[in-house]
Amino acid sequence: MAPTSTSAPALTLKAGTSWIDAWQRCLAVAPEAFRDDRVLNLWNAAWQADGRALPATTPVDGTPIAGPPRLDAATAHQAVRASLDQHRAWRHLPLAERRARVAATLDALTAHRELLALLLVWEIGKPWRLAQADVDRAIDGVRWYVDGIEPMVAGRAPLDGPVSNIASWNYPMSVLVHAMLVQTLAGNAVIAKTPTDGGVACLTLASALAAREGLPVTLVSGSGGELSQALVRAPEIGCVSFVGGRDTGATVATAVADLGKRHILEQEGLNTWGIWNFTDWDALTAVVPKLFDYGKQRCTAYPRFVVQRELFDAFLEAYLPAIRTLRVGHPLAVEHPGAPCPALDFGPVINAAKAKELHDQVAEAIDRGAVPLHRGRSAAARFLPGQDTSAYVQPVTLLNPPPSSPLHHAEPFGPIDTIVLVDTEAELLAAMNASNGALVATLATDDRATYDRLAPQIRAFKVGHGTPRSRGDRDELFGGLGASWRGAFVGGELLVRAVTQGPAGERLPGNFPDYHLMP
Repeated sequence: MAPTSTSAPALTLKAGTSWIDAWQRCLAVAPEAFRDDRVLNLWNAAWQADGRALPATTPVDGTPIAGPPRLDAATAHQAVRASLDQHRAWRHLPLAERRARVAATLDALTAHRELLALLLVWEIGKPWRLAQADVDRAIDGVRWYVDGIEPMVAGRAPLDGPVSNIASWNYPMSVLVHAMLVQTLAGNAVIAKTPTDGGVACLTLASALAAREGLPVTLVSGSGGELSQALVRAPEIGCVSFVGGRDTGATVATAVADLGKRHILEQEGLNTWGIWNFTDWDALTAVVPKLFDYGKQRCTAYPRFVVQRELFDAFLEAYLPAIRTLRVGHPLAVEHPGAPCPALDFGPVINAAKAKELHDQVAEAIDRGAVPLHRGRSAAARFLPGQDTSAYVQPVTLLNPPPSSPLHHAEPFGPIDTIVLVDTEAELLAAMNASNGALVATLATDDRATYDRLAPQIRAFKVGHGTPRSRGDRDELFGGLGASWRGAFVGGELLVRAVTQGPAGERLPGNFPDYHLMP
């Protein structure tokens, strides 16, 4: 008799991790900020049941979750004026008191670390490991400032008005909450707009914990276009901190430049990985899966490889086996309810519309001449039986995307790699500088002298030698070159300098309309 084949048992949701479980925990932890069916806005030091709550779904499986309660422009102006009143009181609070309250907030965030991470899983599709890392980086990063703030603010004063924060959805804790807490530590009230595409519940919980410790935090939701008059142009605003795409960033940049307002505008760029006279292919194989963390939905992702043509065969031998190891699927799908969360490289992209955009861009690029080198298989992904998978995109690698394709010149913000072949150093540099500035880049070459000669010609703020660069934490500085950054650079002491006033005539490191100054 032939042996009976057995299929793997169907996956199930890890016990205690459903959206309903997370929501009920939020209601218990911060009842002042959560209602039965919605989150509230925080302004004038109180939680407000205002704004029109929009429906929302999770990218994980398409089921409903809490949406942002969108304010109108008039209410946003009221929130900004109230934040100015908070700012005028907070800026005179002794540093020791500010420090104690921020430290207490970090303790509260630590106590609710797993709930914050679970909200990130459901709201923006982060795998469990990466969601926890986002929370931990926020907490650990701000503790570094709490421990060393005195010399950073010596001889400096808070701004004249609150800092307005407008950030993308992909790192609510380690970018947005981190910035807000350092800004308050430096003596400023802070305003944050929840990202339109996700993270509202996580940010609401974090803001509730901060508000309980007396931090001057304002959290509002709404359309960027409708609220920009209040959050960017209002005279009460002392500084605008923006993280997002170039189109929106250019509009913000024009507004702050016209008003002469302090600003920090982190924008996207096409971060590239160049390969020239290189032989350490084992190192490349090891790093490729790490470059796909969170589906390349981050500002320091590397979606473009620029490869010396004569090395292309060796590159493929190192690259293709690595990309085939990627683990994709539902971040909370397990073999049995008590099993640990799966170790995934990424889950869904931010929503089904983004997934469709990426699929369409890939199909169009291939139709116009790009060569598909790899396409991941949905059958290998980890999903629950019958779940909605419309927000999932399997990894794709394309050779030579046509110049007419967005994949040729822009960051896809999804698990799409493109490869461009070059024959000369001049072509290498031109291809690596395709987007007029980037945040990070890497040049992989065996010869240190070649790296030292070419790296300064790559228009990125950080250039690695065969290793990836990141935004960084603690004392590591961060910025961008060209169109990828406008305004003050951040990281380490520069973040505090960007949101405080120094001596008269001080020139902050950064990209400004009338000067460019590297740290």
